[in-house]
Amino acid sequence: MRFAVSPMWEVGPSLRLLRSGAAHPVHRRWAEQVRPRLAGPGLDRGWLADLVPPSGYVPDFLNPAPAGPAPTLAEELARVRATPPDRVRRDLDRLGRERGGLGPRAQTLYAEPQARLARVTEEIETYWELALAPYWARIRAVLDADVFHRARQAAEHGAGHLFNDLHPSVSWDEDALRLERRSRPLPREVAGAGLLLIPSVFTGPVPFTLLAPPEPPQLAYPARGTGALWERHRPSTGTAALAAVLGRTRALLLTELETPASTTELAHRTGLSRAGVSQNLTALRDAGLVSAHRAGRSVLYARTSAAEAVLRARPA
Repeated sequence: MRFAVSPMWEVGPSLRLLRSGAAHPVHRRWAEQVRPRLAGPGLDRGWLADLVPPSGYVPDFLNPAPAGPAPTLAEELARVRATPPDRVRRDLDRLGRERGGLGPRAQTLYAEPQARLARVTEEIETYWELALAPYWARIRAVLDADVFHRARQAAEHGAGHLFNDLHPSVSWDEDALRLERRSRPLPREVAGAGLLLIPSVFTGPVPFTLLAPPEPPQLAYPARGTGALWERHRPSTGTAALAAVLGRTRALLLTELETPASTTELAHRTGLSRAGVSQNLTALRDAGLVSAHRAGRSVLYARTSAAEAVLRARPA
């Protein structure tokens, strides 16, 4: 049994949430920011729209078993592109059965898996830059904290305690792991070796399971702390102490990046010139406190995990 943080386990569930159009109680602020960005590049009607329905089955090849504890998106997409054609077609057969047929792009993928998987992963990269990359530092902090907590549970109290605390639908009973909402059993004889536990902020309200031997079974579960993911985190002592180190303008820009924003948006909010905002964002980016992400014709700037740590720090 091992844990893994997987970018692809955030891609599918987050896109499903956006496509549902629902005002999610936890992710509403994120969805309101991201939904308008998807129409421009056609993500609301592209390859992913055919492969990730608002509900029901998502092809298993989109979630290859993570090879390590924290693969990058590029590493996972390389695994997706390397999916054998028969595996792609098998998953698409199931998707077609459950949806009453395949969409036009899914049909093209079925006919030419090796040629079309590259197009699929290119679209995933575009979606990632628009919807997840600007927020990844915050998301990753929640996922890492969950893994740390669960690993400590297992070390101190054993795997049974960990599973019984994972989710109400998951339990450990003597020598069996029971998943109440799974429609089919996971017999050890055909499940593959080991078990992968994958926390996710967008998976929910119940865990997802993926069984694709010879890979180990994957259990993606709602990460603890997700409820506070989008809460506003202002500096604990205002900006005065931070301004003394970074300067007033850069401290102001960091606090304004509570949500990712473009140079134009930041200039409008702060009253600074676009040139001044751009110059100071470049300095913050060079210092590792800000990251930049292409969103159509504009660039979104976001705080990094280092910036989040600085803003939350309290003086001794």
